[in-house]
Amino acid sequence: MGPLYIGCAGWSLPREHWPLFPEHGTHLQRYATQLSAVEINSSFYRPHKPQTYARWAQSVPMGFRFSVKAPRLLTHVQRLKDCERLLDEFLGQCTALGDTLGCLLVQLPPSLVYDALIARAFFIGLRERYAGAVVLEPRHESWGAAEALLVEQKIGRVAADPSPMTDGQVPRGWAGIRYWRLHGSPRIYHSDYDALRLQALAGQILGAVQAGAEAWCIFDNTASGFALGNALQLSGLLGQEIQRSGSRPGEQVHSFS
Repeated sequence: MGPLYIGCAGWSLPREHWPLFPEHGTHLQRYATQLSAVEINSSFYRPHKPQTYARWAQSVPMGFRFSVKAPRLLTHVQRLKDCERLLDEFLGQCTALGDTLGCLLVQLPPSLVYDALIARAFFIGLRERYAGAVVLEPRHESWGAAEALLVEQKIGRVAADPSPMTDGQVPRGWAGIRYWRLHGSPRIYHSDYDALRLQALAGQILGAVQAGAEAWCIFDNTASGFALGNALQLSGLLGQEIQRSGSRPGEQVHSFS
């Protein structure tokens, strides 16, 4: 069984869910008692000091993991070109998470067309600096041609909902990691996911975990407050499915429900 991480984009706690969490502690400390991961999206907009990342790492229990979104300076301003100094700065900050740094997320702008030379140079530069888990969320159809490069560099391709790519709702790239990002559909960032959709998603994720992949599912439908409830429900469903599948104690499966 591969490791399993379920969480939200950010650790906001809508008031209706407060009874499920401890009364005391920071929002992150309280959040981390019920979910196994969180995606830091604020790093896309602004840098955080290494001391901030270190403080976050000290706030969570063993087994909890952070996914950190790469800065827009890399993806949207430089558009993956000439990024060596920016990569050094970003990694110098977020690696202060230590063992709690679980994954780096690289989300591309919809207008960024796949250029094999630029993409190869970027990912080789990233891999020279960082050997941990990395996933890519491209949003232009041309990135379907990047499959071989992603496998070579051990980069997972995000399964996003919704996605502008033809097969964008299916995880691709390197099979060692499978990462789902649920943005909300039909209304992006707002829509709730119903029980049937979550049950189907649980089946897909369980298949990845049983195949030995590291599996992540992050809910980004935060605008109307549905992400936390969806993450908690999915975590519970997966906990039940893993028990039914006969997962043995000691296998690396992180579901806190």
